[in-house]
Amino acid sequence: MDTSAPAAPDATMEAIGRAVAEGRTGDTASARRTLLDLWSQTGVSGDALHRCSLAHYLADLHRDPAEALAWDVRALDAADAVTGQRAREHDCGLRIAGFYPSLHLNLADDYRRLGSFEAAARHIEAARAHAPGLSEDAYGDLVRGAVEEVAGAIARRDRAPRASAPGAAV
Repeated sequence: MDTSAPAAPDATMEAIGRAVAEGRTGDTASARRTLLDLWSQTGVSGDALHRCSLAHYLADLHRDPAEALAWDVRALDAADAVTGQRAREHDCGLRIAGFYPSLHLNLADDYRRLGSFEAAARHIEAARAHAPGLSEDAYGDLVRGAVEEVAGAIARRDRAPRASAPGAAV
């Protein structure tokens, strides 16, 4: 049995995926519009997995760290509401625990760029604490490497955007 296959089609998650792919090819304005439309349709009390995914990707479409922070906070809040069952309904192998290292990493990076180094340090430590939830694959390696990169920037009190950050080319 393929445990990475979606358990059931999810039109919203498919639309999110298409918008993210569009943004990665350079059409960030259109991707942002699509994701914002989906956010409006989902609403602040809608499906937590949809809210988490939308907010996570919307944060990547903002160069301004304050705007990214607002979306990253929404993503973390929504992740706290995603149940294990809901995650498995979307993808049989999906574990919500694997979301937290990246979500805290993004918050750490936002706070670092805003010069709030104490808040950044708290979130980078949370990312490290959740790192055992990452898979042992290229994605897990990418997040673990980014955690150490951001931790170093926090230690240096460096507020510069990271070239390796998602959405850096926005």
